[in-house]
Order: sequence, then C-alpha cells, then structure tokens
Amino acid sequence: MVKMLPRSDDRHRVVIVGGGFGGLYAAKALRDPGIEVVLVDRRNFHLFQPLLYQAATGGLSPADIAHPLRSVLKRRRNVDVLLGEVVDFDVVDRRVLLLGESELEYDTLLVAAGAVNHYFGHADWEKHAPGLKSVEDATDIRSRVLLAFEAAEREPDPARRAAHLTFIVVGGGPTGVELAGALGEIANHTLKNDFRSIRPSDAKILLVEGADRLLLAYKPRLAERAARDLAAIGVTVRTSTLVDAIDATGATLRSGESIERVEAGAVIWAAGVRASPLAEALARATGVTPDRQGRVPVEVDLTVAGAPNVFVIGDMAACKGQDGKPLPGVAPVAIQQGDYVARTIAARFRGDAAGPFRYRDRGSMATIGRSRAVADLGFIAYGGFAAWVTWLFIHLMYLVEFENRVLVLFQWSWNYFTWNRGARLITNGK
Repeated sequence: MVKMLPRSDDRHRVVIVGGGFGGLYAAKALRDPGIEVVLVDRRNFHLFQPLLYQAATGGLSPADIAHPLRSVLKRRRNVDVLLGEVVDFDVVDRRVLLLGESELEYDTLLVAAGAVNHYFGHADWEKHAPGLKSVEDATDIRSRVLLAFEAAEREPDPARRAAHLTFIVVGGGPTGVELAGALGEIANHTLKNDFRSIRPSDAKILLVEGADRLLLAYKPRLAERAARDLAAIGVTVRTSTLVDAIDATGATLRSGESIERVEAGAVIWAAGVRASPLAEALARATGVTPDRQGRVPVEVDLTVAGAPNVFVIGDMAACKGQDGKPLPGVAPVAIQQGDYVARTIAARFRGDAAGPFRYRDRGSMATIGRSRAVADLGFIAYGGFAAWVTWLFIHLMYLVEFENRVLVLFQWSWNYFTWNRGARLITNGK
C-alpha cells in the first residue's frame, strides 16, 4: 500500500531533492512563510565535497566537512527536512516517490541530486579504484592508502614492496591534482618517521591524464605550474596516457602504441562523473532526453521543457552558459542556481516574472599542496603561496556552519606547522 506523506496546511509546497550545495542554498533562500519547503535527502548531512580529498588523505575528519541538515536549517521555520531516498517522479500528479512505497506531493519540484562516479563503461573498475563523491569513498581511499604503507612495512621482497608503495591517481582535473599532491606530502613529510623498515619517501605517485596537459579548464601556464609543483613533491605526471585496465593489484596504462603494466598499492579514480541515476528517472518522467553525461537538459530558467514547475540544477542539469558552453559541475554553479531558483519561485508566488539564469564566473582554483596552488580568477591568474592563501580563505567561507570553519581552520593551522595529518585512521571504508 502506498503511503502519502501528509501536508501540514494548504501553503504552496516546494519539494527539494538533494541537500548538496544547490538544494541547501535554495532551501535557505526560500524564506517566504507562505511557502512550505520540504528538503529530502537520503543522508542527514550536507557534505562539503571540495574538501573531501582532505578527508581521503587524513588531513581532515569527515565530521569537519559535514554538518547535519536539520541543524543547518533549524532557524528556517518554513523548512522541513525529510530523511528518505527518492526513486522516481510522477510529474502528472505532482508526486515524488520514495523508497518504501511512500509518496510526497509538491506544487513546485527542485531536483538537485548531484553526480556519481563514472567509469566510462567499466563499472567493474569501481571496486578496485574508488572515486571520491561520498564520505564512504573518502574513508575507503584513506584506508587503502594507509594499508599500502603497512603492507610495504612487512614485505621483505623489494619488488613487491615497491609495488605496495606505488599509487596511481587517474584523472588530471582539480580533484586528481589535489589528491596526488596530498599523497606526495603524506609520503615525504607526514609519514616520514612513522615506519622502521621502509622509507615512505620512496613511494611512487603517478598522476595519469588522457589529455596532453593537466587542468584543461585552466590557462596553459597554470597547468604547467601545477605540473612543476607536483614534480617538486614527488609526483610523476603522465599526460596523453589512458587506462586500459584496472584490477586488484594495479593498472594497465597505454600511451600511444606503448602499453605498460603498473603494479600499485592503491588506484584512485578522479577521471569522470555523471549525473545521479535520478536524472534518468526524471528525464523519463518528463519526456526529455539526457545528454551523454546523463544530465537533464533545462530551459533558460532552469526548468524542464514541458514541465514549468520542475527545476533541475547542479550536476544533474545540462545548462549552457552565456557563451553557449555547458556550465561545469562545480559548487559555485550549484550555489548560484539554488539562489536563482529560490528567487524565481518567490517571484512566481508573488505573481511576478523572473528573468533567465545567468552564471557569474568568479574563477577556478586548485591546490597542489602546502603553500602551492593555482588560481584563475578571470581578470588575473596566479599561483604559489598567494593562490594557496586565496584557496584557503574561499573554502573556509563556503563551509556552511561557523563551527566547521573554526575546526577546519584549527586543523589546517596545526597541519601547516607540524606536517601532521591527524585523521590517519584505517577503517573498513565501504
């Protein structure tokens, strides 16, 4: 029997699916007491994904970059948080279908369920090369990296020890660059005096990218600087190199006609994402065709064609910028889209019209390691210590709660002066 979740009153109900950047910022911005907001997520917390790589490398605890949704929204009296997993949509009768045969009615629907790791037709690689989209992914990667050092410590055979101390990061975008840089610092500094039989600095870290350079979205000179900074902390960058296979003991790499088998203690995937499976369900319900990344095409006001009361934002939306190019799946895009949708819904509620969504690109940044980063702010592009400080400040400001900002600032300060990464726990991961 299907259970219909009750409505508290006859207010205009906005159901938001997903408590990431887009969904959360929309919920926070919908302040009109005449609008009832229900935020649905299968997790009870908002995760600050841009710092997830630091949880994966022991620099921060997952709790430092996550905060309970109910706590974040406790002062929004018109917002309810519902812990549940959305499985489908009925746009004709305006219902959201939840796992467990429950349904939720809506007047306006906002879907912002994010993205998942994408292995380009090689789903079997996921068990051997975890990506980085969730807390479970981060703890899994952290355990694999630390276990590799532990395995090397007790391995008498030099060749097998070298294999344990080899780490492959697949993907030369910001996530891959940040992961590889953090691994370089772990090997050369954090674990420097922790072992007796091995030297962690002997670790070999490979950053593999299929294109001819790193950070394709950045200016070439910033990509070159990132490559130099990575080399300085012991990371070997392999561009124009593709992955042919991944298994439990390493990966097979192909560069031109050359094929190389690399035995590794851990392989980490940072090469691609695609929209949440909910995008396919929504596309099917609305009769539109997803793009190659599984994203739902949206109109200039971020609604789905033929469904003016259904909005899609963030990593799930195939949205073009003013230059006609698809907007990237980054936090600033989702945040601006969430704010825009909230304003649009409020304007409709008042009987006013809203203009099209326009993304204001304030630049991109990636950190390579201690005192090393690159920043492209449009009007200026720079690297080094200044870019690193800019990166620190902006990421602190984007953390949703003051408590998290204090905790992260303290951890970063401690790590900077001691080279220590205090959250080096080996857990069961997934």
